[in-house]
Amino acid sequence: MDNYIGIDVAKSTLQVYIPKNDLNIEIQNSLYGLKKLYNKLTKLYKKTLNDIVFVYESTGSYSTILERYCQSNKIKCFKVGAYQSSSFSKVIKNRSKTDKIDAKMLSQMNILVKEKDIKIPVRDDSAHQIRSLIKYYHSLIKEEGRFANYLEAATFNLEDKYVLKRVKNKIANIQKEQLLIVEKAMNLIKSNDNYYEAYTNITSIKGVGQKSAIILLYLFLKYPNASRQHITALSGLDPIQRSSGTSVNRKQRISKQGLSLLRAIMYMPVLTTIQHNEEMRSFYNRLIERGKPKMLAQMAVMRKMILLAHSLYKNKKQYDSKRYLNFTQIKKEIEME
Repeated sequence: MDNYIGIDVAKSTLQVYIPKNDLNIEIQNSLYGLKKLYNKLTKLYKKTLNDIVFVYESTGSYSTILERYCQSNKIKCFKVGAYQSSSFSKVIKNRSKTDKIDAKMLSQMNILVKEKDIKIPVRDDSAHQIRSLIKYYHSLIKEEGRFANYLEAATFNLEDKYVLKRVKNKIANIQKEQLLIVEKAMNLIKSNDNYYEAYTNITSIKGVGQKSAIILLYLFLKYPNASRQHITALSGLDPIQRSSGTSVNRKQRISKQGLSLLRAIMYMPVLTTIQHNEEMRSFYNRLIERGKPKMLAQMAVMRKMILLAHSLYKNKKQYDSKRYLNFTQIKKEIEME
């Protein structure tokens, strides 16, 4: 299987292992570097060029140029996760870790490949724009929090009035920019019929407002093939528990490993939906009656809301509160018989 090209992605370079002729080369992580690589592969593989598969580890923004180039040139790829490549490296007993060794190891991962795992990368430019806006919005939220904390401390310390005024102006400007970012995201969504339909379906859940719907839509667009379990984990709402023997037995809690901005923005909608959505209120009350702490019950409602939004997004339907009420009524009637 000499058509699997291992590529170790770094910030400025790509270390490439080509099984044919056992070649190790280093190129720039740029369109220019990838064009040079593709020209070399064209000479080496000739008639079998269409059979080559780039194998690389997902490295966030560093692999964006590679994926964009593969999409433009219809090059098939096998993208592996960091944990998957690390485990494979241990299995084949790699004692050392260098870029050359990693590139060769990625090429050897062809033995794990299934046909469904090989695909030409596809990037939706509008979805990418929404992603960029959300990431910037997230940075603005953090920046506002830092200035708000500074203002609180400065106020108690009776700092100079000029300093306090400047900090307040900073916070006001950050808040204005947040509104501008949300407006730009909404304009993008409204310009795409599919996005706007999905947005409308998500906001049909009572309690889910504009910002929550934008974040949820971004999450669903970024992971189009995610299952319910994946969405729960990506939201950081998957339960984890640590126990070992009799000495370690910690309480179950959420992992908080996913998108922190989603959990932060969804918190207030959860409180609203518990008040005004009968299905969610009933679910929340059942958990409280079973002895669940309020915070855990609220996180459970958040998870249920996100999964419900994901279902509406996938099935292209709006939330129907009557469906739940009818089901509840039928259930009561059966119990009374």
